[in-house]
Parts: sequence; C-alpha cells; structure tokens
Amino acid sequence: MTKLRKLYSSGDISRWPKPQLNPEAVPYFTEIGHLPEIQFPEDNPYSTEKVLLGKTLFYDPRLSGSNQIACASCHDPELGWSDNRTFSFGHDRQLGSRNAMSILNVAYAKTLFWDGRAGSLEEQSHMPIQDKKEMNEHIDLATEKIANIKGYASLFEKAFGDRAVTKEKIAKAIATFERTVKSPSSKFDQFIDGKSDVFTDNEVMGLHLFRTKAQCINCHNSGYFSNNRFENIGTSLLGSKQEDLGRYLITKDIADAGKFRVQSLREVTRTGPWMHNGAFMTMADVIHFYNKGNPEPPKKRSTIYEGTALNSQKSNMLKALNLTNEEVAQLEAFLGTLNTKNQRITPPKLPQ
Repeated sequence: MTKLRKLYSSGDISRWPKPQLNPEAVPYFTEIGHLPEIQFPEDNPYSTEKVLLGKTLFYDPRLSGSNQIACASCHDPELGWSDNRTFSFGHDRQLGSRNAMSILNVAYAKTLFWDGRAGSLEEQSHMPIQDKKEMNEHIDLATEKIANIKGYASLFEKAFGDRAVTKEKIAKAIATFERTVKSPSSKFDQFIDGKSDVFTDNEVMGLHLFRTKAQCINCHNSGYFSNNRFENIGTSLLGSKQEDLGRYLITKDIADAGKFRVQSLREVTRTGPWMHNGAFMTMADVIHFYNKGNPEPPKKRSTIYEGTALNSQKSNMLKALNLTNEEVAQLEAFLGTLNTKNQRITPPKLPQ
C-alpha cells in the first residue's frame, strides 16, 4: 500500500502502474488525470456578459410554455446540477423518459443527451425548451417572450453588441454559461498532485482497482472520466415495457441498439440515481452490477421496432470481475474522491 500511495501521488503519471485494458478500449484510451482548460468555440467565444445572460436564461421559467419550468428546474446546483430523481417532472407534471444528466463539466462532452442526439451545447439548449414532456414551448415563441421583456435588452446588448433577441443568441448564451459549470479541484486531483496524505488506504486501493482489476478505466478515462463514446451494458431492457433503444433511435444503425453515452464519473456519488433509467439508487448497487457483468436475461435482449428486428449486443468489455466485498467498498471510496463540495449559486434576478 505504501508503494502504491507513493507512485500514484508522485505527480508523475508515467510512474503509475500499467492499466489493465480490454483490447477494445485501447484505441480510445487516455489516462485519467486533471480536467483540461475549457475550450470555447470560435463562433461563440467566452465573455462574462454572455455568461451572465446565459445564467439568467438558464433560470428563467418564461422560456417554457407554462412559464413555470426553467433549465434549473432539473439541473439544480445544490443537487449536483441534476435533480436526484429517477425521472424529472416536466410540463403538466409529466415524467420524463430518461434520467436527467448533470451538467457539471458538460463542456467536455462531445455529444449531449444519453443518445448523443445533439452535437453541441448550442444545439442542445433548444431541445428541452421544445420537448413536449419538458418545457413544452416552441423556440420561436420562447424567443418572442424573451424579446418582449424590456429588462433583457441591455443584457443582450452587453453580451452580443446589440439589443436584438434571437433564438441563436439564446442558444449561445445558455451554452456559454453551461460551459463554465466546472468542478473545482477534487480530493483526487490533490492526491495525484502530491498531497499523498489526503487519501485513505481504502481510497488508494480503490484508485488502483479502478485502473486494474475492476477495469472501470476501459470506458471511464481521461480527466473527464469518460471516453465520450457509446456503450451497451445491457440496460436497454429490449422486449419489455421499459425498453429503450438508446443510440439506435438517432443513428438507425442496428449495432447501436441499446447503446448509451458513457457518463463522466466526476461528482458521480452526488448525481444519483444512476443509469439512463435511474435504475440504481446506491453506488454500491452500481458497482455490484458491473462486478457481476450484468447477466442480461435472454428475454430482454431482442425486440421488433418499426418492423426491424433488434438485438442487444452487450459490450465484450462487460464481464464478471470477481471483486470481493472489501474491494467493492474500496472502489466506492475512491469514487467519492471525485466529488467536490456542493455549490451554492445565487439565482440571478430575472429581468422584468
């Protein structure tokens, strides 16, 4: 244990023990570490004024059809920028069909939503507004409502140089704000930078297991703790009332049936329940799920969708790990080091 502690807290990743990777993971692997600097698009550069406008819009329920639901309704900073519900409540108290993802560190996601249907935050920002179960408002009507609020004129002028309110500017402002929602330095970050005493022995062992026997690092790698890919872990429940075809609904590629985006593990123990359907209520349950390799029932591996026969082809990386109860506890202890303190964000004063 002393040797592992010294290697992992050396400040030199090249000294770490070699990770145990599945051959399928090797082409997409980047070692875990710190989050890099946030990159803002050339056509939507950062400014403090744009962030303020985006934050204000993020909290403004008038973007919704009922004038009651804001982006912040499902992405609460005090709840890990999620809502800690299995499914969120939306328009007319309708339940959503998937668990609300946290927007913490979303600047590092290459695609958005569980199925990757948005390729940028700018594209993503309009979708919840127009979703019938979520905010239930046409983007043009939402834009018109914002344009008719006199107090917004100066915010748009400061952010974009003129007072005109457009749906494109709304998208850019919200996206810019969301990119700034970044985790501060975690216990893990401090440990790998040389503060060797901040980790307990269980946390050190959990880190080692994460990179070796438990093979979490196959998919949860890089400073973002996600390979930004889509994987099938056998949770699509094909052939049941709860079936969700995941990525297939976007690509119509049979190979994508049951695949979902690999979520970041930063802040993970704060953002439950977990999986696309919020199926697991404790982190120990999640780890035991992977430990068993998810022995998917045969009846939940196939379905007929719009005349096409689909089968759940679970990833070859998912297999029994034979972790002991002690190792499960050590892994959970390590995952807790990826958390930071709850943020208390003062909601902006909404323009009138």
